[in-house]
Amino acid sequence: MYQVNIHEAKTNLSKLIQKVINGEEVIIAKGNKPLVKLIQLDSPKPERKLGTAEGLIEIAADFDAPIEDFLEYMN
Repeated sequence: MYQVNIHEAKTNLSKLIQKVINGEEVIIAKGNKPLVKLIQLDSPKPERKLGTAEGLIEIAADFDAPIEDFLEYMN
């Protein structure tokens, strides 16, 4: 854990961010009292693109027709 006061955090923000990226825990304190913790955010998920399989899938014309083996169960 690495603790700094607010003034030092403002002066060295880039270095503190790099410490967090490297896996260190960084605490910012006010008057030697821990106040906040810097954390790394999760990477955003890529945006979904709909319709990317268009034309790749064919559905038979009778895909929803009753299956002969199950006709006795349908009545």
